[in-house]
Amino acid sequence: MQIRKATGEEMLKLWRYPEETTASPTARFFYRNICSGNAVFWTVDNGKELLGELYVFLEIAEGSVFADGNTTAYLCAFRVKQEYRGLGLGHRLMDAALADLSSRGFQYATIGVNDGKNEALYRHMGFSTTVGKYYFDPCDRDEAMRPVSDEEGYLLLSKKL
Repeated sequence: MQIRKATGEEMLKLWRYPEETTASPTARFFYRNICSGNAVFWTVDNGKELLGELYVFLEIAEGSVFADGNTTAYLCAFRVKQEYRGLGLGHRLMDAALADLSSRGFQYATIGVNDGKNEALYRHMGFSTTVGKYYFDPCDRDEAMRPVSDEEGYLLLSKKL
């Protein structure tokens, strides 16, 4: 299993879009940020398929508390395929992304978590500071490419690198 940076084209394929023009607004947002260098797409690759994904946004214009492009970066869409969970791949994926951020001079990483869902996992990974509760997803985009509201809200956690 290899942990590596992947391309925008690989993200589109993983998300089952043949090209950017047919992608959802959210997929286009991810794709464009990966291609511009503002987002890094990390993956677990077994040589045949991508088994996991984690996206790191270096800067988010609508939310510097999430990622300010200088000291704080935002992690999102962190998942490993169900049949590969429990093998430590998610930890390896997270460790690679955080080491890369640290080498770039970032001091903090943030991640959103639904109340109670995966919160213990992220706190175990060192995301111990609660930044606040937020009611919009900075990476989920509507047709006008604005962040989508989240009525239930979620916690934004932070980790010092």
